[in-house]
Amino acid sequence: MSVPRTILASAAALALVGAAACGGGNAETQRPAGATALYDALPDGVKEAGVIRFAGDSHPPYRIVANDGKTVTGIDKEVQDALGKALGVRTEISIVSGLPAALSGMLASRYDAFNGPVKDTAEREKQFDAIVWMVTRTSYLIPKAGSSAIKSSSDLCGKRIAGTAGSIVEDQAKRLTEWCAQQGKPAIDFIGLADTNGTILAAESGRADAAGMTESAALDVMQKQKDTFTYVTQTDEQGAGVDQLAMLVPKSSGLGPVMLDAFKEIFKNGEYKKIMDKYGLQTVAVEEPKMNTAAAG
Repeated sequence: MSVPRTILASAAALALVGAAACGGGNAETQRPAGATALYDALPDGVKEAGVIRFAGDSHPPYRIVANDGKTVTGIDKEVQDALGKALGVRTEISIVSGLPAALSGMLASRYDAFNGPVKDTAEREKQFDAIVWMVTRTSYLIPKAGSSAIKSSSDLCGKRIAGTAGSIVEDQAKRLTEWCAQQGKPAIDFIGLADTNGTILAAESGRADAAGMTESAALDVMQKQKDTFTYVTQTDEQGAGVDQLAMLVPKSSGLGPVMLDAFKEIFKNGEYKKIMDKYGLQTVAVEEPKMNTAAAG
């Protein structure tokens, strides 16, 4: 018994519709339900993965890592969630051991971005797009139990300073050491460690006289461990200045310009201000995000 052509044609049409509905070659149907206007500009690799993978070390209050070693809260988590919402994709953070692991992991395509806080430099901009979203000054956390000889940043000359290796603090400590030499004082003994928690423990245990970190991080530690620490802040005279803090994204990925637009969106919709206000970071907030400011300057 032969099947009428009209029936065959109808069946074929239904099959085509079903294939399209399942994503059979129609690019438009591949867009997730939460896709935004910025989603279409994302690199294909990010669209296929459906997630932006961030590297991050333990660095309160930016990244507060729970005892399970995986759950992360803090400024970075909230900023990344806001960016993911603007882009229409999920975000996730993988905990790594310090800045070198984050940088090498991004260049090896294990991670898409690293939110620092990391200083924007011309050298880093050779391999990474750097989206500046805040500024900072360097402070030094001092245990009250051993702080009698450190009343100001000038008293740090000749002292042991723990800091995250390769971080802004290491660079600032070098500038402070130069200032110490100009004053005829002994150099700082910098102890490079993997993360901020390690630097705090070094100061608490007496391995270091102070722990260098961003001022916001120092304030966070003092709030959580009341009556344990005091802190001093490096001055402009001592080479401190104001450092530009950036999110780093490998240039080869093509994600940088889209991420800049996502930052612009969270500035525009108020999410950026909401997060900075929540953590008391109004003094280090910027008016607008910018990309690759070090090379431009």
